[in-house]
Amino acid sequence: MKIRKAVFADVKGIAKVHVDSWRTTYRDIISDEFLNKLSYESREKLWVSNMSNMNVFVAETDEGDIVGFSTGGKERSGNYTGTDGELYAIYILKEYQGQGLGKLLVKPVIVELLSLNINSMLVLVLEKNNSCHFYEALGGKRLDVIEVEIAGDKLNEIVYGWTDIRAIQL
Repeated sequence: MKIRKAVFADVKGIAKVHVDSWRTTYRDIISDEFLNKLSYESREKLWVSNMSNMNVFVAETDEGDIVGFSTGGKERSGNYTGTDGELYAIYILKEYQGQGLGKLLVKPVIVELLSLNINSMLVLVLEKNNSCHFYEALGGKRLDVIEVEIAGDKLNEIVYGWTDIRAIQL
């Protein structure tokens, strides 16, 4: 498995991972109607825009298939003193989860944050998402629980934080 910085040619693969992983990860959390309406085309447009403004990293198989991605940067809300960075997203196709790719995809985000002299980070995770265990295993501490609305449903997101990302065991 190769982890590398994404290029615009990766947008189709990133969009596919985004849609497919939402459909598996958020089944029984977000309405089936919403998940079924997600489209690769709309996510491709989103990621073309996103890649113009942020660094994105991909996990690529030896065959060149993108099976996961991550992105992060400066913390966006301004609500959490002491956490200047943020892991914006990390998604991995279901069949590749549990194989260590999550840690491999977090690492370049941390390297990027450190290059910006950012030593702390947070991530927002839907409370019912099984990946909460992943962030806790990396030493993330619960900072907050906030309510978000997705597809007309009110859901809780847990805000996990790290005061020193250099201490994260990857």
